[in-house]
Amino acid sequence: MGKVYLMGAGPGDPELLTVKAVRILKSADVVLHDALVDNSVLAMVRPHALLIDVGKRVGDRRIAQEGINQMLVSFAASAATVVRLKGGDPLIFGRAAEEMAAMRRAGIDFEIVPGITAAVAASAQAQVPLTDRDGPSSVVFLTAQHAIGRGPKEIARFTAAESTLAIYMPNGRYGEIAKQVMAAGLLPQTPCLIVSNATRPNQKLYWTDVAGLQFMSQPATPAVLIIGTVARRRDEMISAASAFFAANKTEVETAHREL
Repeated sequence: MGKVYLMGAGPGDPELLTVKAVRILKSADVVLHDALVDNSVLAMVRPHALLIDVGKRVGDRRIAQEGINQMLVSFAASAATVVRLKGGDPLIFGRAAEEMAAMRRAGIDFEIVPGITAAVAASAQAQVPLTDRDGPSSVVFLTAQHAIGRGPKEIARFTAAESTLAIYMPNGRYGEIAKQVMAAGLLPQTPCLIVSNATRPNQKLYWTDVAGLQFMSQPATPAVLIIGTVARRRDEMISAASAFFAANKTEVETAHREL
């Protein structure tokens, strides 16, 4: 029997792959990859490996999840080293639970190789934290489908705790998301950040607030939407930090002398 690796390809930049991921890609026999995996990452696969695009696209259901599960089992049963390569991290919105269940039923050995998820990459590129000791102490990962489909009452559970909302795949739904989060109690001036193609050469950052989100034109995909006080513009954050330092200057200088 072979082995399957459920592997995270990260947000796009090949330098953000783990050392372990690179080593396994260079020895894999078969790689089943998503559409969002960057070509520079696929270039790391050894030349004679079988590359299969199993990415799901909006409106295109030619490859069902059950078919992907069966391919993983069949290739591994022929003693192949199989990589299921997913954008970001395989355990966040990657349908890994279904694939793991299929392999457990078939008695196939598998291992999970984590990757950097899109929300973490997006916040790093924008130089904003997802949590803050003086602000949100938690992060909620949602897909746009969940953010809209679950309704204001469900979203209210997260906004009540002043969590940072990291919403995946928001494109085409910004207006609906804005209405939902305002109905759930978020103020219209709550900062928002959209990062399109995080870590890639064509990356773009868009700053707005919940009120302006309703009128946002659609940035290129893939994109991540971050909502919360941490999503302020960098100049606003610098001003806030300067004000904090000025207000606490005596205390800071005293602590420095003691050190």
